[in-house]
Amino acid sequence: MNMNPSEKGWLKEYVDFRLEKLQELTTDAARKRSHPEHSLYRIIQPTGLMYGQSIGVSGHPDQDTWHNREKMKVLLAESLISSSLLFYEKQNGTPIEITGAIERTLEHIGNFYNNIFPELATPAKPLFGKRKSPVEVVERILDKRIERTIEFEGNFWTYFFHNSLLFLDVFIFGQWIHTNADRIVADFFRYEREELRFSVVKVIAAASHANKEVVYEEKKLLDFFLHSTDLSSEKRKEAVRIFEKGIEISEINLPSENSWILKKFFLEIAILTIWADKRVEEMEMDFLKNLTLHLAFNEDDLENSLIAIEGFVLENWEQLSYLQNNQDYQQVSEQFIRRVAKIADKNKHRLLKELQENGEVVELLKKSRATELTNEEKEKMRLALVQVLKSIPTFLIISLPRKFLTLPVLLKILPKSLFTEGITP
Repeated sequence: MNMNPSEKGWLKEYVDFRLEKLQELTTDAARKRSHPEHSLYRIIQPTGLMYGQSIGVSGHPDQDTWHNREKMKVLLAESLISSSLLFYEKQNGTPIEITGAIERTLEHIGNFYNNIFPELATPAKPLFGKRKSPVEVVERILDKRIERTIEFEGNFWTYFFHNSLLFLDVFIFGQWIHTNADRIVADFFRYEREELRFSVVKVIAAASHANKEVVYEEKKLLDFFLHSTDLSSEKRKEAVRIFEKGIEISEINLPSENSWILKKFFLEIAILTIWADKRVEEMEMDFLKNLTLHLAFNEDDLENSLIAIEGFVLENWEQLSYLQNNQDYQQVSEQFIRRVAKIADKNKHRLLKELQENGEVVELLKKSRATELTNEEKEKMRLALVQVLKSIPTFLIISLPRKFLTLPVLLKILPKSLFTEGITP
């Protein structure tokens, strides 16, 4: 029987299907590899959830039969569970222990939405009928949450400015599960939810005014965004004013305890807003550099976010048909190759060491100098070179676009010296 995210019982089926992958998040190796927020970014960013997209679903055999709303619901559920497990206190838990941790996480998810999103309230014990289990409560809440997003009949920008706020659910939930959920705490998180959403309005407004000219595409963004934010009428009026007049970067308030992944979200929202008018001008790049400094990031952080967004777009080009009108594939491709090649060149000694430790790929490189490799050998080499590239610390955080990284593209990215020195005895 196929799993259908619109039918009761789908969440348990999905957790059972993903248990092994979810368990990997709690291993000692995964903990040592990177900070939990970096790991969460690596999980969420390639899926498109940060950008309101529902592209990177989990590889479930039935996913091609799911509608976009159903995919988004599954992505949100997995992101919330992953956020909890990345901070799970027990390392190398057994499947039974991880199952128990997920069951507790589902209770937390239900409590979180019932307290912080009162419009989605779903009590476990209704006035009439039998008590709902935590899984049933969460299924119903996720249904309601996705119902409040845009109808999936628009374009990239419609999805982006309606549904990228789902990321804030995941971020705030990650904080919520570490508190004692009393009324004062709930009031704080409800306030934070509104403030963070308003900060996103400010980032969009500032980015739209970066070149001193708000074009038609950017004007539509505010309408898209305001429709989905549930801002109070007072905040809504202020948002319209800010969008009409613009706002200085220094006026964008960030929480004093802001996190790395939240700042990444703000930066990448700004980059995509600037992409909305089909070109990135020098003034707009200057704006992004200034925003990067305001976020207490450095130029590498900006470069990495540009790589992450370009990689996401290139990997999913066919599915992002509406974005194709705004960006030229060749231009995005060349920019991405140039940026990654620069990082590869800086790390060529690390890459050389990694390459020389892979005897099979060294043999294939030697063979390729004398004769044409078979298709199977070329694919083997491609996968091995992607692994070599992934040894660079930057790509522990940024997910590389595997489909886009064909063998010819990898040969453009990796330093030429790698292929001469790498096969030298």
